[in-house]
Amino acid sequence: MSNPATPPDPQEGHEIAFSKDATGRLLFWIAIVFSVFQIATAAHLVDLASQVTRAFHVGFLTLLAFPLIAYGRNVKGAFKALAWAFALAGVAVALYQWWEYQPLILRAGRPLTQDIIVGVLALTVVFAAAWTMMGPALPVIAGLFLAYCFLGQHLPSPLNHRGYSFSQVIDHMAFGTEGIYGIPTYVSSTYIFLFILFGSFLERAGMIRLFTDVAMGLFGHRQGGAAKVAVVSSGLMGTISGSGVANVVTTGQFTIPLMKKFGYRPAFAGGVEATASMGGQIMPPVMGAVAFIMAETLDVPYVEVVKAALIPAILYFASAFWMVHLEAGRYGLRGLRKDELPSARKAISENWMLLVPLGVLVYLLFGGYTPLFAGTIGLGLTVLLILGGSAVLQLPAGAMRVVFWVCLGLVAAGFLQFGINVLLAALVALIVWCALTKGGRETLILCRDSLAEGAKTALPVGVACALVGVIIGTMTLTGAANTFGQFIVSVGQHSLLLSLILTMFTCILLGMGIPTIPNYIITSSIAGPALLALGVPLIVSHMFVFYFGILADLTPPVALACFAAAPIAKESGLKISIEAIKVAAAGFVIPFMAVYTPALMLQAGGPLADAIGYWPAVAYIVFKTVLCIGLWGVAVIGWLGRPLGWPLRGLAVIAAGVLIAALPATDEIGFALAAVFAIAVALTRRRAVA
Repeated sequence: MSNPATPPDPQEGHEIAFSKDATGRLLFWIAIVFSVFQIATAAHLVDLASQVTRAFHVGFLTLLAFPLIAYGRNVKGAFKALAWAFALAGVAVALYQWWEYQPLILRAGRPLTQDIIVGVLALTVVFAAAWTMMGPALPVIAGLFLAYCFLGQHLPSPLNHRGYSFSQVIDHMAFGTEGIYGIPTYVSSTYIFLFILFGSFLERAGMIRLFTDVAMGLFGHRQGGAAKVAVVSSGLMGTISGSGVANVVTTGQFTIPLMKKFGYRPAFAGGVEATASMGGQIMPPVMGAVAFIMAETLDVPYVEVVKAALIPAILYFASAFWMVHLEAGRYGLRGLRKDELPSARKAISENWMLLVPLGVLVYLLFGGYTPLFAGTIGLGLTVLLILGGSAVLQLPAGAMRVVFWVCLGLVAAGFLQFGINVLLAALVALIVWCALTKGGRETLILCRDSLAEGAKTALPVGVACALVGVIIGTMTLTGAANTFGQFIVSVGQHSLLLSLILTMFTCILLGMGIPTIPNYIITSSIAGPALLALGVPLIVSHMFVFYFGILADLTPPVALACFAAAPIAKESGLKISIEAIKVAAAGFVIPFMAVYTPALMLQAGGPLADAIGYWPAVAYIVFKTVLCIGLWGVAVIGWLGRPLGWPLRGLAVIAAGVLIAALPATDEIGFALAAVFAIAVALTRRRAVA
């Protein structure tokens, strides 16, 4: 059980584990059935109504969550019985939604007494699951929104609404697609679960080792190489896992001790890993779960979200890279000897096949296929590679193995022409082959464990998505988003900057208690339309909210990613979060600059693009952002080839701040101050040499 002084981890649920006794094995197999069900619905092997699929998804979540947490925390007696009671109640609600599906549609808006009872039970189970799994923050927030539905008519204008009956609220929240079975649950039951499974299989296939070896080979010998390895490997892993806290506790097990070994302060090492891991959620091609929710919410192709994220993500990691380079220079930290490092070329040549599913996934995503289809194919190819790698060992070395891989590749490629059934047939054949050999059976066990691990990892995200549906349901029922949105608009009429700062603080404050996904959903529902009304492009406003939802996990006092790094770094989570904020400086700069110049997110519009053209605007804003990042890094670390005094560091901060402001003449002043800073550094260096 976690230290009570450490904030609960709302994203990963690391207390959850499958015990070795009969109950643990039962839950283990339930998790496998959960994953198989999700794969079957994603591949359309089982076709159910969307409402029923969502209900079964939530039913599986609650069936697994309560007993797993109870056993993980070693609760006894009545509490264990209560956990199973909640779990079975969740299943009963799902079965009711399936059995009564058509009658519920026919009597929509006129619920029966039994519907109200089941609806109350559904809400109770979801609230209890969220509270048990991630602490009180999100349930309390969702509870306040639910209370607003019942009591909001008694509030003074403009906060009040017309009033809704108890049955109307329960019907809205527990049935249909506006409450707990809304878009967040839909995305959780399709894209999110599938990509979590995809990441789980890739990790077990050795993708973490591949990324780490490539990063070590490319950057391990350079100045501050250990930290640069952490930035690169965590960023690469983030492209497939999409979960910041998961990255911290996987890649961080290797990178944080490596950084400490080579002289980095424990707090800085933890901060680098937390920053790089959280950045994985914005790093194309896959990104995190929020990217899929954003595409669904905005009704745009997924590739549009990737396009908007591309340059900011590169700048985010470039900033982290620059910060660790400066820190290494300040403390004289050198890299490893080249002969001690793995070869990046050798790592890729030996494991290049692991990159094939990722490459196909990217091709499909950018080729206009749905993320659900792309994820299903990517997952299928990954399993095909794992099973094929085991099966080929039963063949004589040489030509036979080459022929096997060529044939398997041709069969796998057949899905483009003949559909997913070709891939499915190949998988069935390989499963039978592996089941007949000892090494193959071990590989099947690995795949089985990946299915269970994927379901376990999906629990916190899925439960959060179900509960956040209550908040979205409140907004759709009462129009509550308009009230806060009007306030932001009224502030923005006098100062867009103040509106942005208000939105930023809202994201960070919410993010101190809830995961990135519900944080994004809540704040984008409230602030997105308001910022659009102020002239901010819709996708830019959503990315603005997304960025600060991520940075909330690095921001004191809660800083979930930093507290996840604390036991590995053996340092205070608060100290790690302070260092993480320094390393993640670009994350605070980029969203503001993108609002004023949308070209930074490859979006049309903005006065700069109108004045000088779209592509010149892209080049200009990227150059300006890089300069800001460079100045901020120098100011924070206090080193640029030699130690810098506070006057020069202060000048760098002012120059960077002025460049961000985007007011008349601020760019000219900022560039001038940057030039003064460069000249002053050159003069002080010349004096030092003399």
